[in-house]
Amino acid sequence: MQRHLKVKTAVIVVTILVCLFGIIGLPKSKAELESNLRHNIRLGLDLRGGSHLILQVQVQDAAKVTADHAIEGIKTELGKASIDYSGIDRTDPASIEQTNSIQINIHGINAQKTGQFRSLMTERFPVWTLTPVNGTDYRLNMKPSELVDLKRRTVQQSIETISTRVNALGLTEPVVQQHGRSDSEYEILVQLPGVDDPARVKDIIGQAAQLEVVEVKEGPFGSVDQALAQKGGVLPLNTRLLPYARGEAGANVYLVSKSPVITGEDLRNARPAQGELGKWEASFTLSQDGARRFENFTGANIGNRLAVVLDNQIRSVATINAKIGDSGRITGLAGEQEASDLSLVMRSGSLPAGIQYLEERTVGPSLGADSIREGIIAGLAGLAAVIIVMLVYYRKSGINAVLALILNTIILVAALSYFNAVLTLPGIAGVILTIGMAVDSNVLIFERIREELHAGKAIISAVDAGFGKAWWTIVDTHVTTIVSCLFLFLFGTGPVKGFAVTLVIGLIANVFTAVFVSKTIFEYELSGKTQLKELSI
Repeated sequence: MQRHLKVKTAVIVVTILVCLFGIIGLPKSKAELESNLRHNIRLGLDLRGGSHLILQVQVQDAAKVTADHAIEGIKTELGKASIDYSGIDRTDPASIEQTNSIQINIHGINAQKTGQFRSLMTERFPVWTLTPVNGTDYRLNMKPSELVDLKRRTVQQSIETISTRVNALGLTEPVVQQHGRSDSEYEILVQLPGVDDPARVKDIIGQAAQLEVVEVKEGPFGSVDQALAQKGGVLPLNTRLLPYARGEAGANVYLVSKSPVITGEDLRNARPAQGELGKWEASFTLSQDGARRFENFTGANIGNRLAVVLDNQIRSVATINAKIGDSGRITGLAGEQEASDLSLVMRSGSLPAGIQYLEERTVGPSLGADSIREGIIAGLAGLAAVIIVMLVYYRKSGINAVLALILNTIILVAALSYFNAVLTLPGIAGVILTIGMAVDSNVLIFERIREELHAGKAIISAVDAGFGKAWWTIVDTHVTTIVSCLFLFLFGTGPVKGFAVTLVIGLIANVFTAVFVSKTIFEYELSGKTQLKELSI
């Protein structure tokens, strides 16, 4: 019995030491203690302060990309069917309000193949509605239901991409969710607690990272005006002028194809690397389909030039000397940080559309300090009231419950530290609710022990029976609450998830303290007292 009790005691002591280490570490001074507490107990935006951003997704960009892909498909299908045409272009909606006007125009279809053309468009491009303009020209408009779905998917993919980028930076419990007074505004809310470098995070979030590898038609030109002058003020069909990101003298602008050879959607992975002479670059690999198309194009265009374009800026230009397979690289980067950030953005996926900042606020920690102070006061007041009631009602056994309650709180805070979780106002509410659940468990056990004593059982037998009979009731209530927390975590937003996580950790800790620790304390009190006639409960 004594050996069994020593093992239990050792388990409890080790648990306490591990928890204290997780909370305060091994401080050598008061300053180091305060530093460890700030580092290990992470606070959310509502307590710590941070950045609050509202972004608007420019869904018209996604509509343009979808139309461009459709144009490439139409060209391919018309070529296979031997249907001649004089040109294909699209409209260029400049704002969200104009997205519904996205339209593809097909010119010069042979009148003798009109039936074949219509059948081909209906079969191969079902999301577009074909309308004749005259005997040889047609227009395609995206079906309203498909356009609505495209906008919805664009916003959702933007949220997922931004979440991936922010999480990859190691920020604690960021909030990235849809925001706005109506779905038509396509807004995203981003909250970043305790951001040390908000400018860098904002830059990474804001990069559309729309990677394209395009064919270079002509250039370089010294300026846009010079390029337009050489072309008589009109650019050739399906071409565009793009600036060179580094702005080298005499090589500021290139004339490139509008249709990319490959895009960021074909990207499989990206990572920073050091190339020739130790210069940093971003190396990327392509998916199987992207690699096949890239290989076919480069094999048929040896001697021509390709440009790597990121966010409508040319990052590098190279001549195709041989067929290229499934990899490439972006050179000329400023250093390791730029290579790492660029790889992160590319790896996390391209934003399907550009974003515009509608609101940017920095939340100071003063409100958080007030919340922390009021939360601590509320928690201490509740804890003090619970302790007084337990000591008055259960006498010495109330001390048992108080010790278990304190250890429960220590385990909860330590778990948040070890899991790198963030404490928010809802989290504090979870801590206070955990205190209530812990007291409830002790009340169940103590009342069971009282019932057994009233039934005439000996004290030791009554204690064993009380813990045994209360066990399944405690498990039942805790499992029910944990299931509820699971749904809160799955369907809730950031603060709600924080509440659910805090409560679940507290419930698990409560099972340990209310049953294991509390019973061990009773066993210490009863050890060696075979003729004990009264239990202070």
